[in-house]
Amino acid sequence: MGAMNLAPITRELVIARSRSLPSFPCVVVEIVNTLDDPDSNLDILVRAIRRDPLISARVISLANTAALRGTRTTEINDISAATSLIGLNRLRHIALISSLSTFVNGAARNGLPNAYWTHSVAVGICCEELAIHCGLDVAPSMALLAGLVHDIGQLWLYHFDPKLAHFCRGVARDRAVDIEQVEREHFGIGHGCVGAWLLEHWALPEAMAEAVSGHHDGKIVASNPLVALVQVAEVLSNALDLVARAENRVTNLSLTACEQLGLIWDDSARHLFGRIESRANHETAFFNAPAP
Repeated sequence: MGAMNLAPITRELVIARSRSLPSFPCVVVEIVNTLDDPDSNLDILVRAIRRDPLISARVISLANTAALRGTRTTEINDISAATSLIGLNRLRHIALISSLSTFVNGAARNGLPNAYWTHSVAVGICCEELAIHCGLDVAPSMALLAGLVHDIGQLWLYHFDPKLAHFCRGVARDRAVDIEQVEREHFGIGHGCVGAWLLEHWALPEAMAEAVSGHHDGKIVASNPLVALVQVAEVLSNALDLVARAENRVTNLSLTACEQLGLIWDDSARHLFGRIESRANHETAFFNAPAP
């Protein structure tokens, strides 16, 4: 089984075949484009929530849980009231994860591994917490989103040739080698490059596409902090075993990436690990649970 039986995977082919995937959620692009304008961002989020029953149910459920901790005794059923209680950052977080979860579930009919999405959420949480911990000039929502989509190229490969994608995953696990090495041997390309082409096509920022393209290459030195952020988050999510997977190998942690982030593994790292594990457990339960 190998790449010789496949047509070369070009950017044009990736874009053409992506049209048979579910539509990429427009709200994700809208959120990213208005991060610097809180008022516009809030308007977009509220509109998106009102037209999506699943997101609406999750927002109202979370708001009522928060209300129970306070002095409010009446049940919240209104999105505006829920929004004021939850806050913009948490609202954005729910909208991003919920909308992308729906997209991934719709594209998963060709045997995408069960742990694909939970791993993506874990890496997203690691990215966001690392960005905050290191004081980076990166919006937490951008960091979260970079982690959520870092393996989007794998989703495309499973859509393109599910048997070969599954075979590559098994070879990488059995040989204890990097998955992209095996993908290049059999597809002629790695999922990082495929993912970057998709993000560019979907009009997401170039910095995010660059991070997705290089998230398995710890030797890259880039001025874009998202590159180092996703590299470290990928390794950290496996090291903390946030998602139980057979392929959770702890690969070499890039010292270059750690230096670029200003990351020091001192006592404060234990608190970072605790926050990441707590959030990963909570988000996995919250977003995998049936909507109220």
